[in-house]
Amino acid sequence: MPITTCVFDAYGTLFDVGSAARQAASEPDFSAIKDDWTVLAEHWRQKQLSYSWLRAVTGAHTDFWDVTQNGLDWALEKTGHDGDNALRARLLALYWELQAYAEVPQMLATLKDAGLDTAILSNGSPEMLDGAVSSAGIRDVLDISLSVQSVGVFKPDARVYDLVGAHFGCAKDEVLFVSSNGWDVAAATGYGFTTAWVNRVGEPMDRLPWTPLNVLSDLTGIPKLAGI
Repeated sequence: MPITTCVFDAYGTLFDVGSAARQAASEPDFSAIKDDWTVLAEHWRQKQLSYSWLRAVTGAHTDFWDVTQNGLDWALEKTGHDGDNALRARLLALYWELQAYAEVPQMLATLKDAGLDTAILSNGSPEMLDGAVSSAGIRDVLDISLSVQSVGVFKPDARVYDLVGAHFGCAKDEVLFVSSNGWDVAAATGYGFTTAWVNRVGEPMDRLPWTPLNVLSDLTGIPKLAGI
């Protein structure tokens, strides 16, 4: 069936999760991380994801904002910046205003102009997603932001992917699901979505039972994959 619905992961896919640490490092008050902000950002992201997986398999769900703060606290201690409360507060504030990748607004506008449904499907809480969408100025080219908060479990639980069909009334093979996370795309492929992995940094393919149906280096090719 033709693609009718394009669904995007948020963090790392539409929004640059490294932009918070990069911005803080450029500010004089937080020059302490100017030499290791990339390491800090990587640790933060990896722990954020790890904690979400562990909470999913143990049934210990919480708001993604809690997970985000927990991941940052671990990363700050790992990089020797624990105790810097001003830095912690600044990084968390910036996370609500993450920068969208440059091609995102035009790509989404192209999909909407062609009559496709567009959505975010994310671990993020509704409040977090609302802040990021507003900051990026892409509210008018998204139909909805679907949060795992409504089902009480993080990705890649199938109940999260069920949210797409429940909202749009579409079949699985009408959905193009896009994520920068290889594990997310793999699970979505197994679920039955048409998938695209945005592999911006050339990472190896995850060794999982399923693989992405498409691999791109950025989001500019999404309209073509959607049949536009």
